[in-house]
Amino acid sequence: MTTNQQKKVSAAGKTEVINVVHCPRRIEFGHEDPKERIKHFGDFTRPLTDEQIQEQSRRCLHCGTPFCSSNCPLHNRPVDFNALVRAGRWHEAWECLNSTSSFPEFTSRVCPAICEVGCTQYYLNDEAVGIKTIERAIIDRAWRAGWVKPEIATHKSGKRVAVVGSGPAGLSCAQQLARVGHNVTVFEKAARPGGLLRYGISDFKLEKDVVDRRIEQMQAEGVKFECGVAVGDLKFPNGVQCTAKKSVTAQSLIKEFDAVVLACGSETPRDLPVPGREGAGVHFALELLVGQNRVVAGEVKATNVSSAGCDVVVVGGGDTGSDCVGIARRQGAGKVYQIDLMPKPPVKEDKQATWPNWPVKLRESTSHEEGCDRLWETSTKEIVRDKNGAVTAVKCVKLKWTFADGKRSCTEVPGSEFEIACQRVYLAMGFTQPSANVLAAFGVDKDGRGNAKAALENGAAPFATSVQGVFACGDVRSGQSLVVRAMSEGRRCARAVDVYLTGGTELPEYRL
Repeated sequence: MTTNQQKKVSAAGKTEVINVVHCPRRIEFGHEDPKERIKHFGDFTRPLTDEQIQEQSRRCLHCGTPFCSSNCPLHNRPVDFNALVRAGRWHEAWECLNSTSSFPEFTSRVCPAICEVGCTQYYLNDEAVGIKTIERAIIDRAWRAGWVKPEIATHKSGKRVAVVGSGPAGLSCAQQLARVGHNVTVFEKAARPGGLLRYGISDFKLEKDVVDRRIEQMQAEGVKFECGVAVGDLKFPNGVQCTAKKSVTAQSLIKEFDAVVLACGSETPRDLPVPGREGAGVHFALELLVGQNRVVAGEVKATNVSSAGCDVVVVGGGDTGSDCVGIARRQGAGKVYQIDLMPKPPVKEDKQATWPNWPVKLRESTSHEEGCDRLWETSTKEIVRDKNGAVTAVKCVKLKWTFADGKRSCTEVPGSEFEIACQRVYLAMGFTQPSANVLAAFGVDKDGRGNAKAALENGAAPFATSVQGVFACGDVRSGQSLVVRAMSEGRRCARAVDVYLTGGTELPEYRL
């Protein structure tokens, strides 16, 4: 590495002299050619060599104030595991990573890497240390080497805990509680455990054998899984997937278990109230995602939602919409469009104004690389149908955004109406709240957004709901968020439950 000095004008208009560190460039994962990878649903990344990973670790500046760690909801320690990888001390790097993260093989595949935005190399040179690639190299090596083993509790508390939901929050909470000796049973309405990880994330981003081996480890640690079981009611709101064949009542769980943790996510999708919404060919994003994932897993022979031979419009510009693009492309779609209400973000952010926080900037996913027209500042006005009710087009209008008095607002641009011919429309506009019937079954109070109302660490009873012995964590409490935040909430909630059951805890404490 070499260092030289450059002058930079600060936001206050002062000229500052800063040291700029020049070092080997960031190395990204290799990817299979888009023309080839759309022929299958498997992982298409090409992992880096040990030498490349160690080269990335040498780029770490070992900052005295590591914003990478503070940005991470799990407070992983990249500075520490980078130093260990650089020295070839892989097992110690794994121990460092394992001390803070329950499932680094998940986050290293699907997390947007908010740690890397806080990297000083990103601020200085626009190329963060490849923290995500290093994390994946560590955990993948750990699995291959047999370092990841069941951590069975040395003593049993005799306390029983029910966890409702087996997504990242539920799994991390259940694992932590089992490791301190509680008898944990996880209830999942789907046929197999994993929640969002198994059914809501495409296989080309997260292959399910990665989930399966963690479930096997947790079972060896004493966690029991009751799948195909809905809690409260078999009837769920429109758009929420439920393949359960039986149900248990909330009151039976409260009576049978010493504590109950609600970790059932925020899965009620935001709908699109426009004329023609009920047309044949209009589906929520999860109908597409879950259906295709079940086919890949062999749970069903064919999906009810296919894009084969169809032009597709995806309404919603986020990650779920991006996954819809990737699946539609693999199913054999023709033209694919992704509509976003917001203006097109800048290619480069103003780091002086945003760093080390997450910036708004243009991001392209691997699915976008596979073929997609992205339309910005566009609102859907109507879904056009033929005489049989099948979708034939989407009517849209362009928007103009303004910012005044601290508020952002938009208006339709006169005369900007246009149509997109299509036969499939996928609604990927986010999720509004948990399934209300689950919360109603337990009788817990809800916040203004319809989430389970539960205190955080600074409350008198962290993660506790209004019902004695019932806790809530993850998206069911916070609203939709990231896998890494759900994992963090699950781990912190486990600590709160352990304190509730035993009066103390050996589980790690997390400071926000």
